[in-house]
Amino acid sequence: MRIGVISDTHGTLRPEVLDVFHDVAHILHAGDIGNEDVLTALEALAPVTAVYGNTDGVELRQRCPDVATVELEGLIAVVTHGDRFGSPEPQGLVAAFPDAEIIVYGHTHQAVLELVDRTVTVMNPGAAGPARFGVPPTVGIMEFEAGLPPRARIVPLA
Repeated sequence: MRIGVISDTHGTLRPEVLDVFHDVAHILHAGDIGNEDVLTALEALAPVTAVYGNTDGVELRQRCPDVATVELEGLIAVVTHGDRFGSPEPQGLVAAFPDAEIIVYGHTHQAVLELVDRTVTVMNPGAAGPARFGVPPTVGIMEFEAGLPPRARIVPLA
């Protein structure tokens, strides 16, 4: 199973995202979506689990939760924007979500991929929307194979 991981689109869905996510079975969006059109376009590719971020308006806050939990190939994944943790760090997120085996977050616009305590995969796919803070746009891909921990990578968009 292949999963697309995205965050901080801020209303912009780059065409490269559609190329990278063309064969994913599920998409996780870690907030600051920007508008419902982004979710609609992603849902045309695969089922989407999304949370709202600190810049998302009322419509998205009514449609998406603050934190979402989803089972992926038998592993518990938690998706959060992360803004309630200030500048979230993998160790702090693992402490906040002790039952999670995968944690996906956004907010910082900085791509992070870390294995914490050899059991929890923590990923911030970076920001996929308009370029900000001098950081190139990125998304993430996770791949699952029975009996193995998830493999993940950050994918540059530009």
